[in-house]
Amino acid sequence: MSLLVLGVSHHDAPLSLLEAVALDAGGQTTLETHVLHTENVSEAIVVSTCNRTEVYVEALTFHGAVADVTEALALSSGMPHAELQPHLYLHYEDRAIAHVFGVAAGLDSMAVGEAQILGQLRNALTRAQRHGHVGPALNMLFQWALRVGKRVHAETDIDAVSHSLVSAGLEHAAGLLGAVEGRSVAIVGAGGMGALAAKAVAAEHPGTLWVLNRSADRAERVAERVGGRARRMADLVTVLAQSDVVVTATGASGALVSTADAALALATRGGRPQVYIDLALPHDVETGVGELEGVTRLGLAELGVLLSGTTDTPQVQQARDLVTAEVAEYLLAGSAETVVPTVTALRARAAEVLEQELLRLEHRAPGLDDATRAEVRLAAHRIVEKLLHTPTVRVKELARSGLGASYARALSELFDLAPADTRVVDSPPPHPGERS
Repeated sequence: MSLLVLGVSHHDAPLSLLEAVALDAGGQTTLETHVLHTENVSEAIVVSTCNRTEVYVEALTFHGAVADVTEALALSSGMPHAELQPHLYLHYEDRAIAHVFGVAAGLDSMAVGEAQILGQLRNALTRAQRHGHVGPALNMLFQWALRVGKRVHAETDIDAVSHSLVSAGLEHAAGLLGAVEGRSVAIVGAGGMGALAAKAVAAEHPGTLWVLNRSADRAERVAERVGGRARRMADLVTVLAQSDVVVTATGASGALVSTADAALALATRGGRPQVYIDLALPHDVETGVGELEGVTRLGLAELGVLLSGTTDTPQVQQARDLVTAEVAEYLLAGSAETVVPTVTALRARAAEVLEQELLRLEHRAPGLDDATRAEVRLAAHRIVEKLLHTPTVRVKELARSGLGASYARALSELFDLAPADTRVVDSPPPHPGERS
């Protein structure tokens, strides 16, 4: 079996495509289920954020799994293959490991170094575990990735360049309107992203901070934590008219702020300028809002442009070096795992031969007393253990140096061990759709 990841991200896909393939928790589970119903995949985790939608699988066959996952992504998004295929990327084995470690470290995010992705990966793993969609391979991979992400934030200076989407939007808003301090700001959405946005806005000391959410209780909790005030979603247009800056971050399937509502709010304000910061995918604010005179709309595409140029700093390179070292460590650990079935099969074969010979001895020398029989059995076990000790230790040492697979095959051939117990997955032939 082998690891691969297939997906789309902000690097290569337009925002419209990212919106089409974006999935909520239920959609992610459905996609995993679809993939697992094929004959080419044994484990699956779907990760869908505002930056990416990716399917991680433990594949039984390489090309079959790629075809199945591509088909499942096309079906879940409703997009024709011809439109989806050019934007898909594929990573296999060590590159897939390096990719998810980089994602966990925030190195693959639009806002480089952002820490929210750790929670999103953890939620994806927990959800997939709950539905029985992951096994030992993906569980180990994601647990390790989460540890890598934590190390990057704890041991490098990546947080010094971790410029969040909302912070970039607020800086741009300040350039257009003046300092956010003392102004009226509305947060629409009180989920994970909304709560983070509320915290970032509160740090700018706005004059008024409103929090709106479909769940009034959640809006109250977030507002209380940041010193804001909860408002009902029914008051949305009223709040828009009262707000200089509006930050939206909901999980709604369609736009919450229409161009007509924004125009009405603008008229009520007497035309005073506004900035809408839309962090949602799909977007919360209709694109036409940005065409209103005096109104600026910053969606993910615009925020991405504001954040460009933050990927080549010393702090980012420091984080990349740590990720590279962790990938090497993971591969060595994986190499050690590949020899375990061979060692187990070798010891099982030795135990089988030993029991056969002891049984033969029982028939040839039935008169042995219990004490002598026990001594013979103990001596035979010691001989087997001494003979197996060196090859067992040696294969584990070679595994740590990356040479375990070849030695494991040699042991399998020499001792005629069961191929099913000792298989080591080779790299597949190059795939025309594979991209670096």
